[in-house]
Amino acid sequence: MIKYKIFNLLENFETNTYLVWDTESNEAIIIDPSAPSENLANAISAMKLKIVHIFNTHGHGDHIGGNEYFHRLYNCPIGIHPYDADMLLNSALNLSDFMYTPIISPAASFLLKDRDSIYLGEFKGTVFHTPGHTKGGVVIYFEPYLFSGDTLFDLSVGRTDLPGGDSKQLSDSIKEKIFSLPDSTIVLPGHGGSSTVGKEKQENPFIN
Repeated sequence: MIKYKIFNLLENFETNTYLVWDTESNEAIIIDPSAPSENLANAISAMKLKIVHIFNTHGHGDHIGGNEYFHRLYNCPIGIHPYDADMLLNSALNLSDFMYTPIISPAASFLLKDRDSIYLGEFKGTVFHTPGHTKGGVVIYFEPYLFSGDTLFDLSVGRTDLPGGDSKQLSDSIKEKIFSLPDSTIVLPGHGGSSTVGKEKQENPFIN
């Protein structure tokens, strides 16, 4: 069984960091570690989880600030889409120059591509490339959960006025990729509360 827990490691930005694990193998991933956190590390230790990957849904500073801490702690690889890979290494590109402190992450260990399969134990997940918020934005689907980063929020969408943003591309990404998933899919965004694909199809005013 796949389970998840949400951690808010960066209160000023209210970024959702997700710990996702398979209850049989205890293999786990961290999605968008926004900052170093002993609280998250202690939770991982208490549950005896083995961190096998870090995934960044995109390269903005509020989603990658914990990469170095957790990469060093667990010696686990970091995955991001190639279009956002340079953002890990450049605080101007990842926009953290405008945050409380510039952030530089270790380089990507591997690059995510559209429709890539990822595994936790025997459970297979799928990566979907969903550009629009950034050029290399991705979402990660472990049925019935969709970790949507800053692509799709509860009755909202990611902003497109930052470098690499494109409103039409974002709308197309959501309609073509996310809305192809079952209506019962639980949407777990990079900020804010959860939703479902069915709700967003019917009620999201930003998708046309």
